[in-house]
Amino acid sequence: MSDTRVNQLRRDFPILDQEVNGEPLVYLDSGATSQRPTQVLEVERRFLEHENAAVHRGAHTLAALSTVAFEDARETVAAFVGAAPEQISWTLNATDAINLVTGGIRIASAGRGGPRATRLAIGEGDEILITEAEHHANLVPWQELALDTGATLVYVPVNDRGTWSVEDAAALISSRTKVFAFAHVSNVTGLVADAKRLTELAHDAGAIVVLDACQSVPHLPVNFPAIGVDFAAFSGHKMLGPNGVGVLYGRAEMLDALPPARTGGSMISTVTMAASDFMAPPTRFEAGTQPVSQVVALAEAVRYLESVGMDAVASHEAEMGQLLLAGLSGVPGVRIIGEPAGVPRAGLVSFEVAGVHSHDVTQFLDSKGIAVRGGHHCAQPLHRRLGLTASTRASSYLYTSREDVERFVFAVGQIRAWFGVDA
Repeated sequence: MSDTRVNQLRRDFPILDQEVNGEPLVYLDSGATSQRPTQVLEVERRFLEHENAAVHRGAHTLAALSTVAFEDARETVAAFVGAAPEQISWTLNATDAINLVTGGIRIASAGRGGPRATRLAIGEGDEILITEAEHHANLVPWQELALDTGATLVYVPVNDRGTWSVEDAAALISSRTKVFAFAHVSNVTGLVADAKRLTELAHDAGAIVVLDACQSVPHLPVNFPAIGVDFAAFSGHKMLGPNGVGVLYGRAEMLDALPPARTGGSMISTVTMAASDFMAPPTRFEAGTQPVSQVVALAEAVRYLESVGMDAVASHEAEMGQLLLAGLSGVPGVRIIGEPAGVPRAGLVSFEVAGVHSHDVTQFLDSKGIAVRGGHHCAQPLHRRLGLTASTRASSYLYTSREDVERFVFAVGQIRAWFGVDA
């Protein structure tokens, strides 16, 4: 996108028009959470002022309006990822969505959930394959599932740059592999996995595929049916939407087979003193009162992204990612995590400043009005593999400008001298 277009978009984000510590804000922490445009804020406000009511459970006018808005939002978000509305269930966040999958598999593995659930059962002798680079949300639930079922958790190793390849995964996929779960885009290295090819390899071995799409759906054109994954998870707050809402996508036959890991009101068809019958997907996975205003706002975030165009978003972020990478590569004492400049990556870069802890790096940058993430980014095994306890991450989005990147790189160049460790 042109600088003019980026500046036009930035005017939709009032939070960017402020100073932090006496400096104009540079927000480079969109990998953690994105900012919200005025359009999204206004849609949620209007809904709460004029249509707010519980969905699917009232005969009054507001309940009807709320239910229509809720289900219209499902259609909008589903279409955004190439899915049918019944393939999209609302969750608390992406972590919750992944836990619904592991929880359902746990129930199936205990012999419950009916005949259809047997295709999801795992046990001793079976393997769950993930990578060393996974976010804890796509690692810890699988650890727990392996402990509960007796299955073996197998890791695709990363190289010294923190990345892995299709070939690395293919070497470990076998007839014992029952689940392959991986991130579409790494939240640390920016690696964009060949999800379609990896899914094909896993399916050829009879495994199901679970995709962590938190860093891909907000930033790239994504079509889950075209990729072929069985389940996928993403969250609203990383894609210009509100907190408190995530999405579970599933292939129809997989959702039909998956037992509900969370039960209660709203997801049942019949309840007796002895047993309960559950509704069909997607409602089966939506127990309790739903986050209706957040869902409505998420749909508006999708419409905003569509108005910009996901190809344009992806192209802009790829450019910002390469600018970040090229700039940091020229700063003495900076170690880049991930592939070098010129290799395709998402619009984020994690790095280490020699002799300075990432928390100090983050606080120094904050003093310059620059917001980045310092820590292990919920990826301790990856950092441990690379000999690090933490790193600093700069992550861009459609509102990131060239000036943002230039100010950031200039500030990073001052850090070692400020802390007295300049070579």
